[in-house]
Amino acid sequence: MDSLQQGDLPAPIRADIARLPVSGIHRVFMAGYGRPGLIPLWVGEGDQPTPAFIGEAATAALKAGKTFYNPKRGIPELRQALARYLSGLHARPVAAERVSVTSSGMTGLVTVIQTLIQPGDNVVVLTPVWPNIMAAIEVASGVVKPVGLDPRPEGGFRLDLDKVAAAIDGRTRAIFCASPGNPTGWMATAEEQQALLALCRRHRIWMIADEVYVRFVYGPGQRTAPSFLDFAAPDDPLLVCNSFSKAWAMTGWRLGWIVHPPALGETFDKLTEFTTSGAPHFLQYGAIAALEQGEPFVAELVERCRQSGEIVYQALASLPRVRLARPEAAFYAFFKLEGMDDSLAEALSLLERANVGLAPGSAFGPGGEGHLRLCFAASPARLAEAMERLRPALA
Repeated sequence: MDSLQQGDLPAPIRADIARLPVSGIHRVFMAGYGRPGLIPLWVGEGDQPTPAFIGEAATAALKAGKTFYNPKRGIPELRQALARYLSGLHARPVAAERVSVTSSGMTGLVTVIQTLIQPGDNVVVLTPVWPNIMAAIEVASGVVKPVGLDPRPEGGFRLDLDKVAAAIDGRTRAIFCASPGNPTGWMATAEEQQALLALCRRHRIWMIADEVYVRFVYGPGQRTAPSFLDFAAPDDPLLVCNSFSKAWAMTGWRLGWIVHPPALGETFDKLTEFTTSGAPHFLQYGAIAALEQGEPFVAELVERCRQSGEIVYQALASLPRVRLARPEAAFYAFFKLEGMDDSLAEALSLLERANVGLAPGSAFGPGGEGHLRLCFAASPARLAEAMERLRPALA
């Protein structure tokens, strides 16, 4: 069902909420869920559980009775740990007063959208992009103004800054940029980030940066992708959303954070009270352990993803119908399949023909159709088997 039918309800709900479509990713997921022998590469998480030292820290906090209400923006120890981590990772220091902990990265994005958007306001969104941000804007009665990244003939994407500037109008409240990107793996350069933030300063609008994949970068000697936090001042119109989900294998923990100007701290505190009322107390001690002890795990995970991405690239890039760039960041292969004009139908068909779950490119907004997304945050052995199945199906 693409949308809810009002006649099925005992009383009406908001019409725009009823019209929200079911995600194409979810449709493929539900079609393949529980299939014997299926290799699921459709959602954005790896196949490794959270490292034991993180779970042990949360368990110890639980046993110690850390089960009460706590400060809505996060316990001071976690906000301070995040400030130290970010200051060590990026070129400019980040103070704890600029950090708010959120109950998931998605909650952070929703909090930001609630803070900025009134009905009829718009957000310029670089696409293809994770569809949840577009839905969050629409739920807030805002308007998505997509600006598509330009496809490269050999695969991959590039940013046209002139197109971004042309999309800004009197109702624009923000630019949204996910870099490294989901699903594309595209990564903005430092110069492009500086140009985007300059646009926001000039027009007095906000820069919303999703940096969830900032640690997943595969160039020699790179510890992090370029970040707006490398050059932005504390009072710049910048909101950086991030999550513990990816780099520390904590998807089920639902913990994230926002870096923001200090003046917005009280606003986020109030909004958190009216939504989740704050992240669970004892889980935050696991997050502290991740930040303070997790660098060896992050390095191992990123190297594993680099190897897995190369397996996928070598298997698919030689196929005549496939256009695929070597992954530079994030952990997705977003490949164009020549002759395919319905990626949802193709993804559903691949469940039957290859028993591999992929996400349809159409789920990611303008520029996504004609592509399929494969998450390669999995073991090399699992991906090698998936490639054996996919190669004949995509030839």
